Amino acid sequence: MANYSQGWLLSIPMLLVAISIQTQALVRNENGIKSAEFVSPMFVLEPGSVVDKFYYNIDFPRGHIALKNFNAEVVDEAGNPVPLHETYLHHWVVVRYYQHKGVEVPIYDGDLGFHQSDFIVVGNAGICDNSLVQYFGLGSETRKTATHVPDPYGIEVGNPAEIPAGYEERWLLNVHAIDTRGAEDKLGCTECRCDLYNVTEDKHGRPLRPDYIGGLRCCYDQTQCKVKEGLESAKRGLYMRYTVTWVDWDNSILPVRIYIFDVTDMWKRLDQSTGQSTKHYCQVEYEIESCTATSLANDGCIDSKRVSLSFPTGGNVIYGAAHQHTGGIGSTLYGEDGRVICSSIPTYGEGKEVGNEAGYIVGMSTCYPQPGSVKISDGETLVLESNYSSAQRHTGVMGLFYILVADALPRPTLVKIHEEITIAIAIWGVALFGVAIAVAVFVTYRRRRSESKDGYQSIVM
Repeated sequence: MANYSQGWLLSIPMLLVAISIQTQALVRNENGIKSAEFVSPMFVLEPGSVVDKFYYNIDFPRGHIALKNFNAEVVDEAGNPVPLHETYLHHWVVVRYYQHKGVEVPIYDGDLGFHQSDFIVVGNAGICDNSLVQYFGLGSETRKTATHVPDPYGIEVGNPAEIPAGYEERWLLNVHAIDTRGAEDKLGCTECRCDLYNVTEDKHGRPLRPDYIGGLRCCYDQTQCKVKEGLESAKRGLYMRYTVTWVDWDNSILPVRIYIFDVTDMWKRLDQSTGQSTKHYCQVEYEIESCTATSLANDGCIDSKRVSLSFPTGGNVIYGAAHQHTGGIGSTLYGEDGRVICSSIPTYGEGKEVGNEAGYIVGMSTCYPQPGSVKISDGETLVLESNYSSAQRHTGVMGLFYILVADALPRPTLVKIHEEITIAIAIWGVALFGVAIAVAVFVTYRRRRSESKDGYQSIVM
């Protein structure tokens, strides 16, 4: 399978959409936690059509900050969320990069990528050498998958000490969406089956392999999936609406590193066959063959794909989540000793309303271990397992896994200290109140005894 550094994320379509979004967002600030909502430029879809757009220099919080959350969804021109059974969100990703000042549009040079002198991708800490450099990115599961970074952690960006002289930090948004209104085969369209798109070449005009029956190479920008005969065109403008939450950076925040693993990573195979230095060759997508009738009858139709990966720099895991497509039944990341680092299970919709679309993955479960409870050692061999139902054939599926890793345990924060002081004050307050009650009872008792000796009856209320 061809290198996907140009195939999925960094290979920008020949018709670039290099637009700087001018949306003026209202920044909300609650106790130092800031958030703002933005929208992408409009993209237009009609039944069966595909967009795979890259928007440069998108609106994004600036300055030295810690990112705490990133949510996104597709909306129409009125701002209403669009259901997956109308527009399938194949994936969206957000990439950080440095742009040379004075150069407004990145210069694309075909398969060679970008001119690095003007455009520098700032990837995550992940191990894929040829792709998956994003900071954030999900698909159909977007609306119901948690992405928040717990306190006191944060994703550090905008550090002026890290930005090369003469450059500025910017952000790129890639949106890949498929309009399935009136489609003959909705699942086939979302899985990018080549026969439904009538495609025999990739977006660069290169012939597809004879055994390549579906995937990203067949549903690139401006391709068209087969729709029912006689269906009238109904174009509409859509947007990607995204909300970012952040705080200003300070020394009390613990930075985290973003790692993205891919179950199709072929690093060991490449190393053994060529004898060259180890490189992580992530194919990003793969196929699921349908199981036999015997397996189907015995409920054994599960395709389990595994890969062993050497983790570069250890630390404490503070977040984890998988990314799968329709047919996925869960993914697990294991440690060298077989312990479960994180298991992420999909939630499938059961209705028609937004966020509960029947047959679609509408959420992935996430892991938030107690700080220090889940650790990965330097160089530890991890095992990633991705499981799909093979009751039917699936093309272009993915088996990615995101984790956030911190170097150290959290330091006591002012909030924690404040809580401890508050509890201590409360305990002392209760104790002093008890002493006051005891004194009052004793005084009353002595008074009554004194009054009784003098021949008076005390009045009891």
